[in-house]
Amino acid sequence: MRVFVAGASGAIGTRLVPQLIEAGHEVTGTCRSPGHAERIRALGAEAVVLDLLDPAAVGQAVLAARPAAVIHQATALAGAGFSRSLDKGFAPTNRLRTEGTDALLAAARAAGVRRLVAQSFANYRYAREGGPVKAETDRLDPAPPASARRTNEAMAHVDEAFTAAGGIALRYGGFYGDASDGLLGPVRKRQFPVIGAGAGITSFVHLDDAAAATVAALEHDGSGIYNITDDEPAAMRDWLPAMASALGARPPRHFPEWVARLVMGDALSMMTQSRGASNAKAKSELGWTLRYPTWREGFPAAYGKLGFVTAGATGA
Repeated sequence: MRVFVAGASGAIGTRLVPQLIEAGHEVTGTCRSPGHAERIRALGAEAVVLDLLDPAAVGQAVLAARPAAVIHQATALAGAGFSRSLDKGFAPTNRLRTEGTDALLAAARAAGVRRLVAQSFANYRYAREGGPVKAETDRLDPAPPASARRTNEAMAHVDEAFTAAGGIALRYGGFYGDASDGLLGPVRKRQFPVIGAGAGITSFVHLDDAAAATVAALEHDGSGIYNITDDEPAAMRDWLPAMASALGARPPRHFPEWVARLVMGDALSMMTQSRGASNAKAKSELGWTLRYPTWREGFPAAYGKLGFVTAGATGA
């Protein structure tokens, strides 16, 4: 197929484009910065510099590409710093997930494109109740923290808009596998502590596996929502020390919840009470298999080769 990938120069896009081409698809990929266009061309795709918040330009770009499928992977998370308010830090990405989604779907409709796939998210969204692992049919958190409401609404908009259009929304787990992963610096410097009992559950997925699931979704007939996560949702007390070990860093510190709340405010509950996400539906319906079934083998494979040195080893 001819595939239009919005956000092709990002962390997942740069892994998705080669897998699409290897599967026999012809790809047009977008980026916001002219400097990233060559990165897309080097992957074997046609590059288009595009602002997804410009509906007229989006419509023209999709029509010119003549795609049979559209994939929405656009975010604005590169270089985003920490903020007590998730909504503040995610504000540009929230616009891409609302206004950008609407522009992209309108362009797809005008071009007669019916095969649609979008990036969504699984972690911290499911209701903080019941068992530790949730399926796509389980309800989402009805009362997210005030500082994360717009972010949750934006992700819900992606889910609802794409499935209503007959497409697929992929609720990815936490990405890992890139040297620029935002967690790496804080974990190496012991600035990312285990909070309280470390009971909050996170689901992960290696970027290569996330890209493979996206290719599988593209080739799947029908619409729906799928959790794209590995086989082992994990408590913070388990995965965080394992990540530190894979990085060659010292074990993480432990902070009581009351201390962490001073920094994170009401968003703390998303980390301490979060539920994981089951990948059973994606594996069954999409025929998706993982190269890294869990973070236990994925972290060492992804980060062990980076050659990081611990602060203690350098005398810092």
